[in-house]
Amino acid sequence: MPLLSMRKPLAAKKTIPQVRFIEISAEWAGQRLDNFLVRECKGVPKSHIYKAIRSGQVRVNKGRTKNEYRLQVGDLVRIPPMRMPDPEAAPVVPAAQFPIVFEDDYLLIINKPEGIAVHGGSGVAFGVIEQLRAARPEAKLLELGHRLDRDTSGLLIVAKRRKALVAIHDMFRQGHIDKYYQALVEGDWVNDKQHIKAPLLRWLTVSGERRVRVDPSGKAAHTIVRLLQRFGQYSLIEAELKTGRTHQIRVHLAHTGFAIVGDDKYGSDQVRADFAQRGFKRMFLHASRLIMPHPVTGERLHIHAPLPAAFNQAIQFLEKSH
Repeated sequence: MPLLSMRKPLAAKKTIPQVRFIEISAEWAGQRLDNFLVRECKGVPKSHIYKAIRSGQVRVNKGRTKNEYRLQVGDLVRIPPMRMPDPEAAPVVPAAQFPIVFEDDYLLIINKPEGIAVHGGSGVAFGVIEQLRAARPEAKLLELGHRLDRDTSGLLIVAKRRKALVAIHDMFRQGHIDKYYQALVEGDWVNDKQHIKAPLLRWLTVSGERRVRVDPSGKAAHTIVRLLQRFGQYSLIEAELKTGRTHQIRVHLAHTGFAIVGDDKYGSDQVRADFAQRGFKRMFLHASRLIMPHPVTGERLHIHAPLPAAFNQAIQFLEKSH
């Protein structure tokens, strides 16, 4: 019987990361630099990517640039060596599917649950988009068409083709996508329809948390609010976004004295605690409707996501107690 060798097998040589240069084609023109790098450097923590941009290791046409720079056809992007994940390591992002409201070759529109971020970053290891990519490894492209706050549920647009992504971003900029939200607010809303026009300014708390406030030096913001149902101390309203500022609906409603129930940034702590004691532990804001032209075919789409069960249960409770 031959003796078994006690020598350890030679470890496979690991590929040493190299500087890469990528020339931007028409397919990727218009995409933000940071989003492009996240796609190119799969598995590299976003913090490493942003650090590489800030330090000048990432360059476009031999010059420094910023995260939000939009790539142009012919741009030459320098990508420095970055430690890639071990291909044999278990995936760190759990694959997940989400309720699909609409899907074709160009678009995927899901009904996002509350409590899940749309993407990783800022202390969040992963979000909806990373989980979708893990669940659909065969997909050539999956990119967010827009964003929802972590605690907001409802309709989220994901592009499956670069052509669709560019068109979606253009439509949002030009105001060709109508977004409607339902919210349960503190107070007895009386007006059937009301326009809220108040400029919004982003700022950071001492702890570095992002906040927004109404401020004359802020960006113009416009929300149309329609009354759906009254419960005395609370009201169900529909908010239509005419602009798309960060936390716009939340701040506009709080500014008018009708903060969203369960909002831990702009709402009442006491109201949130009262609802939590009854088992309603969420912010009551839901992206319920989208009206938009299809980004490729031009077909008029009317997309609807019903209220989540917990949202309906809270409404039923208020109806009985009112």
